[in-house]
Amino acid sequence: MAQPQSARRSDVQQGVGSPLRSVSGVGWGELRDATGAAADGIPALLSRIAYGDETTARIAIDDLGDAICALGFVVGEATVPTVPFLLELVGSPHTACKAELLDLLGSICRTDQWHAAAATTQDRRYDASYQRQLGWEAASRAAVHAGRSAIEDVASSVRPEEATPARKLLQVMDDTPPSRSYELPLRGGAGKGADNSKTHALWDLPSQGART
Repeated sequence: MAQPQSARRSDVQQGVGSPLRSVSGVGWGELRDATGAAADGIPALLSRIAYGDETTARIAIDDLGDAICALGFVVGEATVPTVPFLLELVGSPHTACKAELLDLLGSICRTDQWHAAAATTQDRRYDASYQRQLGWEAASRAAVHAGRSAIEDVASSVRPEEATPARKLLQVMDDTPPSRSYELPLRGGAGKGADNSKTHALWDLPSQGART
C-alpha cells in the first residue's frame, strides 16, 4: 500500500532519499542571478520546492524562474549550477509541481536571444558582458540536455500531468540541440595572471543523465 503524502514528506525530511544534498557545494554567494542580484537565495528556493507543500513549491518555482530565467528567456550566471538540482527534483517521487519545473527547464533550454543577436549584428567585437551571456545560454542548454535520461523517465510516467510536460520538454530539446562548443568567460577575465581556478569549478557540468 502506498504511503500517504504526509508520510512520504516525513521520510524525506528525516533524510530518507533526501534531495539537494550537494547544494552547499556550490559557491552561490559568488554568483549573480539573471537579474544581476546575488544568487545566495537560490538554495532556500530549491529547499521550498523539495520539502514544501504544493502551494509553497509553486510560489518558490515562480520566484526561482525569475532568478534563473528572467522574463522567461534571460539566463544568468547562476542558471547553469541550478539546472542539475532542477533535474534532481524532477526525478524525485516526492516533488510537487513537476509540470512547472519541466516548463522552467524548457524555457531555459530555449533561451537564445544573445546568440540570435550575435548572428545578426555587424559588429563582432562584443564586450565582456555580451560574451558571458553567450556562454551562459550555451552552457545552460547543455546542462538541460545532460539530464535527458531523467526527463525520459518522467515522460514514461503513468501520471499524465507529469508525462505530458516531460514529453513536451523532450521535443523542445530535440528542436534546440546543445552547441557543439562554448566558452564561459571566467569571472575577473581569463587574461594573464588571472586566478580562474575557483570560478572554473563553478561551471563544471553535471554527469546526471548524460548520454555518451
